[in-house]
Order: sequence, then structure tokens, then C-alpha cells
Amino acid sequence: MLKIRYFLNFKFVFFAFYLTLLTKMNAQIQKIEPPFWWADMQNTELQIMLYGNKIANFSVESDLPITNITKTENPNYLFLTVNTKNKSEGNYKITLINQKRKLKTINYELKKRRDKSALRKGFDSSDVIYLLMPDRFANGNPNNDSHKELNEKANRNLSGGRHGGDIQGIIKQLDYIKSLGATAIWSTPMCEDNDETYSYHTYGQSDVYKIDPRYGTNQEYKQLAEEMHKRGMKLIKDYVTNHWGWKHWMINDLPTYDWIHQFPGYAQSNYRMSTQMDNNTSEIDKKYCVDGWFVQSMPDLNQSNPLVLKYLTQNAIWWIEYADLDGLRVDTYSYNDKEGIAKWTKAIMNEYPNFNIVGEVWLHDQAQISYWQKDSPISAIQSYNTYLPSVMDFTLHDAIGEALKATPSWDKGMIQMYDNFVNDFLYEDINNVLIFAENHDTSRINEIYQNTEDYKLIMTLLATARGIPQLYYGSEIGMRGDKSKGDAYIRQDFPGGWEDDKQNAFNPSERTELQKEYFNFTAKIFNWRKEKPVIHYGKTKQYLPNNEVYVYFRYNQQEAVMTILNNNKEKQNIDLSRFAESLKGYTNGKDIISGKELQLQKSLEIEGKTPMIIELK
Repeated sequence: MLKIRYFLNFKFVFFAFYLTLLTKMNAQIQKIEPPFWWADMQNTELQIMLYGNKIANFSVESDLPITNITKTENPNYLFLTVNTKNKSEGNYKITLINQKRKLKTINYELKKRRDKSALRKGFDSSDVIYLLMPDRFANGNPNNDSHKELNEKANRNLSGGRHGGDIQGIIKQLDYIKSLGATAIWSTPMCEDNDETYSYHTYGQSDVYKIDPRYGTNQEYKQLAEEMHKRGMKLIKDYVTNHWGWKHWMINDLPTYDWIHQFPGYAQSNYRMSTQMDNNTSEIDKKYCVDGWFVQSMPDLNQSNPLVLKYLTQNAIWWIEYADLDGLRVDTYSYNDKEGIAKWTKAIMNEYPNFNIVGEVWLHDQAQISYWQKDSPISAIQSYNTYLPSVMDFTLHDAIGEALKATPSWDKGMIQMYDNFVNDFLYEDINNVLIFAENHDTSRINEIYQNTEDYKLIMTLLATARGIPQLYYGSEIGMRGDKSKGDAYIRQDFPGGWEDDKQNAFNPSERTELQKEYFNFTAKIFNWRKEKPVIHYGKTKQYLPNNEVYVYFRYNQQEAVMTILNNNKEKQNIDLSRFAESLKGYTNGKDIISGKELQLQKSLEIEGKTPMIIELK
């Protein structure tokens, strides 16, 4: 009897020890990223990151073929590479083992992909992109304005604080955005940003697999895409490959010392992106551009580390697949390690060959911007290819900000617009270039030009020039903002986005007469643009500006459109014989702005500071 009792006690103690160990292991696995994946992906090599207290001390088995296990100097990480080739959707076991004892089994799911997911069509030059900052656009759910687990709380009285705009606010105003003529939305980042202050811009992310709870949930982000697709619209995610926020959970427990660039610790970028392509640059200058931190609160990610690069690549693909995205806009693209970011871009485009990615390349020279576009004749000189389909036309932005107010001279005035398009030959794919007058980092165009006449000239240019037009939220109702006063001035709340706003500019009946003038003009020309392949994909022929009148044609084999931008304050009489090569076969037309039918014989009168978009007949 004593032996039996001793044996039972021994079994009880052993079982209690085993339960304690098992409980410890359950608490030990704190994160699995990606949290799930999909079957039938083009790239079948999947890197699964397991994170937990000293998790690297254990060995691993899996139903999925393991091709590699990487342990780093930090024992809290284990990077498991598995092969998903020919594996169908379902749950697969990943088991942690200690001295041949199975301590923890995880069910890892491979989901079924959407039909034709790999062939999804990205945004292109048939689209008009509406850029918004979710925190400042509309508050659809006041209950999530603050969150108990996140540092910064909502304070609409603080210009640089969180104001409460969210995903439900965007969904609520989708019909408004569509009525403007926009077909796509680029929202600034929405993943969690747990900084103590200025977290509203969300470029210092603290968890890149999680939507910030103050914007909503992952499911709500997915719902946003679904609601947009119902309306024939596209969702573009703002993706940040260059840096994370200093509150990111991995930054606070680095997998490897070189997960981020260290000097050791922080060093400021010199912001000289030209060092990336300069054959004569010094290595130290190039290093401080690429490896230096964008700001002190945003540690710089090291894309030359294969673990980092794989993590970032899979995270981007995860969001595309999960939320059914139609494109990416990549922040500070040219600050990344250029070989690493090219691999990142190519991997995504291999997975989705009809997708589109536009990179922020904030440079002021067309050759340097072109360098970053896929198959660029400029970067080909160095046998380098970014594989990046689209870049942002910052030189056109520069010209727009100066030309209409400049004193006309040999190289100032409307000639600055003309000269920008002269250099189109530098680009491999000129139609896949993002054109804009402003964004969330620049002064608002209505601050630079405080009248509707100049605004109409600029919007007409964006609506008829080659490339993909991007509008900035609120400018369509005349919102202003001076960058020199601080970012909050160019990122103000949209009136009517909050229940207690005195005016709701989303509602046509509540707009002022001035707001109506801005909105109605914008909606007219961009809704017209939707159905004009000649604008989306046609060729351009431009004529030297004369007396500040700039004329260009967009044409294909089926039709032609004549755009006239009169920046002269005086009425002008245009001699049409000068445009004979473009007007050949056309005797009349219709100005889609005024609605007037025009005879195109010898001359054409145009009022001062006035645009015309003439459909030729």
C-alpha cells in the first residue's frame, strides 16, 4: 500500500511539474508572425517568426517541411522557414520540443486565396487618387478615439494631437469621395503607432500586423476595401519599409543587433538621396544617407539583413492578400538600402504581376527621380533596377508651386510647366508617374494661390496631363494650410467629419458658395476624366507658352483633346494656325468646363486666368 501511495505521489509531483512547465511554455509564445498565411502562393518559402522568453532553447517539428531554422543572438526569437509548395488550405502543426518532450503545439493556418488574387489589377493612369489622413478626415466611431493600452489619448484641442478620425469615418464618406471623381484612396499609414505624442500621422509604427485601435480593427480595414470595391474604387496602403517607431515591440527587444542601423545607436540621416546614385560619392556620405535615421524617434531598418528583408516582404504581401489591396505607396523609398528595397519590390511584383507600387522619391531632378523607376534608362547605366513601377513627379509639383505666380521671363512662368514635360523622355513609363500639386508634407495649394482662378488652372493641368493624378483631402472645398507654421496647419480636420462641427462640408447644402465653386469645378473635370482613355493612355504634344498661354494636346488614333491654360490676367486671342499639326481634321470642339460649342477656324478667345478643355470634333 505504501509503495502504491509513493508511486501515486511521484506521479502527481511529476504531473504538476509537467503542467507548470507547459503553462510556462504557453505564456512563453507571445507572438507568431505572420499570424497565418495562404496556400498556392507564388513564393512557397515562408519565414515564420516565433517570439517568447528564451524560445530559441527549444527545437521544432512541423507538418510543413522545415527548410531552415535560424536562431539569433537574442534567444527570445526563432525564425522558422517552411515550404508550403503543394500544401492545401488547412491547419498545420508546429511543435516546440524540449529534450524530446513535446511541450507546445501550435496550429498554423494556410488559408484559401481569393479567386484570381494573384492577377489583381493595381491602380494606373485611369485612376484619380484621393489622399487623406484618417485621423483628420472623419470620425465615424467616437468610442475608439482613445485606447487604454496606447499612450496618446484623443485631444482635438491640441493641433498636433489625435483628433479621432477613423476607418468608419472613411467608409461613411466613400460616396462623397466618389462623387468628386476619385477612383482610389491613398490613406496615410493605419498600423499601430504607440508614440506618446504626434502619433496621429502613424509613420512611427509600433506593430505592423495590427491596425491602430484608434482607427479601428484589422477587420474594419478589410471592410473598407470591400466597400470601396463595391463602388469600383481601389485602396492603396501607405507602407513604410525604411523605419519603425521607437515604441515598436521588436525595437525594444531586437532580434539582432543589426536589425536596425546603429552607429552604435542613433545617427541622423543627411537626407542626401543623390548619394545613392552618385558614382563619385564618398562611402561615409552614402552611409549617413541610407543608414542614418529619418528622425530620432524612428529607428532605421536594415534591409540588407535577410531576416529583416523577408519580414518586411511577407508583411506587405500579408496585407495585400488579407485586405485585398489594390496598391502600395512606399514612404521614403529612396532612403532604403537600394539593393534590399529592389528585392522587396521585385518579390511583391512577382507575386502580383499586375499590381502597382508608387515610391516616394522626393528629389528635384527628373533624371534622379527616373533612376528609381523600373527599367529606368538612367539606372541601367549602373546595371541597377528597382523594379518599382511608379514614382512621384516632384519636379512637376515644384513647377506648379512657382509657375503661376512667377514674373514671366525666359525660364519663369508657364515655361516651367512646359520644361517639366520636356524631360519625359527620361522615364521608362511616363504614364505610371504620380502627379500632384500638394500632399500631407507640403503647403496646401490654396495657401500658395489664394484664389479659385489659379486652383482651376492647376486642377485642369492635373486632370489632362500624362500620369496618375493625386488630390489632397479638403483642397476641393478650398482648405488652406501653411507648412512653415507646422504640420498641423496642412493636416487640419475636414469640416463635418465630427458630429459637433458647426458646418458639414460633406453635405452640398451646407457648403458656402466659395466651397461649392471649388468642389463643383473639381468634380466636373475629374468625373469627365474617368471615361477618357485618350487622357489615361494617349500621347502628348505641347507648344511653347506664348504670353503665358500654355497649350497642349492629348491624342490617340480615335480622338484628341486640346488643353489651354491662360495664366495671363488679360483676355487672349489665340492664333489657331500655330496648332495646325494637332488640329488637322478638326473644325470644332466643346469646352467641357463651360459647356460651350466652339468653332476652331482662325482664332480663339480665352478669358484671363482661365482654363479650357476642348474635346475636338
